[in-house]
Amino acid sequence: MRFQRILVVGAGQMGAGIAQVAAQAGREVWLRDLEQRLVDRGLATIERNLSRDVEKGRKTPEEKEAILGRIHPTLDLAPAGECDLVIEAIVEDLAAKQALFRELDRIAPPGVVFASNTSSLPITRLAAVTSRPDRFIGMHFMNPVPVMKLVEIIRGLATSQETYEAVAALAVEMGKTPVEVRDFPGFVSNRVLMPMLNEAMFAVYEGVASVEAVDTVMKLGMNHPMGPLELADFIGLDTCLAILNVLYEGFRDPKYRPCPLLVQLVQAGYLGRKTGRGFYTYTPDGQKIPLRRDAL
Repeated sequence: MRFQRILVVGAGQMGAGIAQVAAQAGREVWLRDLEQRLVDRGLATIERNLSRDVEKGRKTPEEKEAILGRIHPTLDLAPAGECDLVIEAIVEDLAAKQALFRELDRIAPPGVVFASNTSSLPITRLAAVTSRPDRFIGMHFMNPVPVMKLVEIIRGLATSQETYEAVAALAVEMGKTPVEVRDFPGFVSNRVLMPMLNEAMFAVYEGVASVEAVDTVMKLGMNHPMGPLELADFIGLDTCLAILNVLYEGFRDPKYRPCPLLVQLVQAGYLGRKTGRGFYTYTPDGQKIPLRRDAL
């Protein structure tokens, strides 16, 4: 089993990155979203990433154009009928993902493999809504996809060895390091990462330190390249909240209870970088202004 034609459903930050690395690996890729503006934004992100690579001498202009030529924008799920692999990268919502996979299952021939880029939801539960649980797997890329080397590969209860080996091989051809993890809430990456981000939020919420102070402690004291609150903004505060809720509901352990400040920011629509405001306000001229404790 080898994947040559791939449909990526979801043209956001993750989906665009997955489409880029798949095309860089020589695959024909269809990038799908619900609206043309979303697809166009995803393509613009890919073009910007590749232009940066050309400027830095990592790719030639010809390589850039060849990669872009292998990515085909679409608003339709019909390409699932002609592809070998479908990678889902939509919103981190169980019902939305299940609805999508039910529709894909009606369109795609039985041999097509389905992969979910979910960062926390159960692969077995997603696979159960399809007629191909043996050909269903988790393929959790890290953000930003073109840069980060890790891909968590998560088998569902019925995932076949053939499916696992083919997906792991594809990850390697994409320049990634596949790591197999079990189908538990949050897998490994977010089971470890999200409680740290959540605790940083509690430190601000309880008045222990300011946003900037918490991030500075972790950058200078723990040698993290980015502070946990800035990282949460980068990931998306709505995504962080969704993952923490999955962990909290999955384990019934209070250590995963989302910080009330996170809940409040999401309710206000302050979702981080993508909305221009979260734990920091991101100005058009590139400034990053931390949220003040007295403003909460």
